Amino acid sequence: MFPAMLLTAKDLHKTFALPGGGSQPVLNGVSLSLAPGETLALTGESGSGKSTLLHLLAGLERPDSGTVTLDGAPLSALPDAARAEARRTRIGLVFQQFNLIPSLDVAANLAFQARLAGRHDARWCATLAERLGLAPQLSAWPETLSGGQQQRLAIGRALAARPPLLLADEPTGNLDEDNAATVLALMLELAAETGAALVTVTHSATVAAAMSRRLHLSHGRLA
Repeated sequence: MFPAMLLTAKDLHKTFALPGGGSQPVLNGVSLSLAPGETLALTGESGSGKSTLLHLLAGLERPDSGTVTLDGAPLSALPDAARAEARRTRIGLVFQQFNLIPSLDVAANLAFQARLAGRHDARWCATLAERLGLAPQLSAWPETLSGGQQQRLAIGRALAARPPLLLADEPTGNLDEDNAATVLALMLELAAETGAALVTVTHSATVAAAMSRRLHLSHGRLA
């Protein structure tokens, strides 16, 4: 039995303006909750609003209406600077395109989020590097890594500060089957060890099946 909710989204609506005029509703009354340590897959067709929902949960965007609450704090109502602070200290983000910093070596990329959060732990970063199979590449540049290594580095960076919430957008989408299986196993293992709850947007039935719960988005609503 999970304890009280870590993350709660209530009646989220989001509409985007179209370039030629008019608007496109993307989310239409989405509600969900996530307990500490829980894992959740968000599935749905392309354009169903999965990434938009993830961005709202991360505080990267604000809903037109509805609320997102993280650890009892009204994330969606906070000003930009306060939402950015919440992302630095409370949320780990893993993107499909990795978003590594090309001017920093592997070691610096791995420690980057933890340093921003003020929780850098050299021993934990060394452990992450070892567990992620990146210890021999610590002085390498991100561009020299394989796709699987870059994604493992992105996951390590997100977990280096031990955030209570990990949000991943198609974390295995750019990887072959073997690398995808390795990355998925490592992400789940490390999230469990740090106690992080995990929400992942995915098209992969394998990834979705590995989560403790699955929600499907269709036409802006959870089905």
